[in-house]
Amino acid sequence: MARRNTRSSAGWFGKIGALFGRTPTHEAAGSGRRAWAWMPGNPGAVAAMLATQSELRTKSRDLVRRNAWANAALEGFVANAIGTGIKPQSMLADPAQRERIQSLWRDWCEEADATSLTDFYGLQAMATRAMLEGGECLVRLRPRREEDGLAVPLQIQLLEPEHLPVSMNTDLPATGGAGVPGNVVRAGIEFDKLGRRVAYHLYRSHPEDGALAPMSSQGGIDTVRVDAAEIIHLFRPLRPGQIRGEPWLSRALVKLNELDQYDDAELVRKKTAAMFAGFITRLSPEDNLMGEGNSDQNGVALAGLEPGTLQILEPGEDVKFSQPADVGASYGEFLRMQFRAVAAAMGVTYEQLTGDLTQVNYSSIRAGLLEFRRRCEAIQHGVIVHQLCRPIWSAWMEQAVLSGALKLPGYVKRRREYLACKWVPQGWQWVDPQKEFNAMVTAIRAGLLSRSEAISSFGYDAEDIDREIAADNARADALGLVFESDPRHDQPPAAAHPPKSAAEAADPASDPLTADPALLI
Repeated sequence: MARRNTRSSAGWFGKIGALFGRTPTHEAAGSGRRAWAWMPGNPGAVAAMLATQSELRTKSRDLVRRNAWANAALEGFVANAIGTGIKPQSMLADPAQRERIQSLWRDWCEEADATSLTDFYGLQAMATRAMLEGGECLVRLRPRREEDGLAVPLQIQLLEPEHLPVSMNTDLPATGGAGVPGNVVRAGIEFDKLGRRVAYHLYRSHPEDGALAPMSSQGGIDTVRVDAAEIIHLFRPLRPGQIRGEPWLSRALVKLNELDQYDDAELVRKKTAAMFAGFITRLSPEDNLMGEGNSDQNGVALAGLEPGTLQILEPGEDVKFSQPADVGASYGEFLRMQFRAVAAAMGVTYEQLTGDLTQVNYSSIRAGLLEFRRRCEAIQHGVIVHQLCRPIWSAWMEQAVLSGALKLPGYVKRRREYLACKWVPQGWQWVDPQKEFNAMVTAIRAGLLSRSEAISSFGYDAEDIDREIAADNARADALGLVFESDPRHDQPPAAAHPPKSAAEAADPASDPLTADPALLI
């Protein structure tokens, strides 16, 4: 009985201990002194963006404008993720149709920009940079008239995310009768009752243009409802249910701003200290300075020392030279540690952020680049290709078929077949190309990699490469040229056989190929 009472009391005191702060299973879930100032919130994906997006975007744009490191990080990521462009390769089985599609696409790329400032691949770079800096980019598909003379009557217009008002949140009235819920607008995006995007409510002009923005009769900026089929919303979703993007500098804004101020303060301190060369002390202020009588326009005495000067001081004069404090041996290491933290927050390498290659070797720089390129490829195919390139390719082909620029029989029924496409980013440049190429050749010969995939890894089309090689070989053969790059000339000529006598020619047994049947296998 006593033992039973002991167990019962132990269980009771255990419950009491849990209520009054027994050590939790996870340290971070505790409420001790180390966690007193930690008061986290847990807003939903939509609420978090509504509360912070505008301020984050404003600070991100400000930092990119005036901070060289923030701008270098964005430039580096865009150069690696886009480069000369992520290009499509049609996967149609018919080579003639495939070539017509690719040729028309190349012609249209030059006319894709609605502002005529760049081509389609320049729009890719601009949209990606806008996504990095502002968190998202709005891409509007603008169908054109046939009389505009475009290869395909379609152009692309890029809009900054400020055109989509974060503050517009409302429930629209039902349109299907009583009891049927209507659409809802969240952060300027209209959703139907199934959660599908049906429209975007956009400002007609940039709301931060001030007096340059045309005002409505009510004194504000008008919004226009644009069907969702005409808008491509480019952003990187980080949480399920997220509908707006966040700037990529969000986790580095405070540190970069403080680091910029610290480095500037060190620069000003060194500049101020370097202004003082020396201080002269004399007992009689009315005497000339170090025997000189020169002064500037304000009456301030000037004294100078030239190389090789042996200056004789007057009685009572003394010279003390300035010894400004150095930034210290830890200054460079401190900056490196801070920049590594900033680079990690921004998803780039320390070397890309700072351009500092003093502490790298072949192995370290290659390992860092491989990790960065893996991140780049995830963004390329999971965000840029999926959200931006594929919808534009689909809209472009539909406009090409409707306008008659492309003749694709049975397009409606075979639409999926015609739209099949592989998007190929620009190839990577390796640290040691010889080792990388040798490894690639070994993989091709072992059957682990195809030539087409190897060529695609460099951003080229295998069919284009094959046509160019064939054309080069034909031209070289016509001119009688032999190059070391042509593998056809690597094989030694076949050994010449001595002429046979009349008796050997008449006797089949004298031919080694017919004498030994095994040689015929």
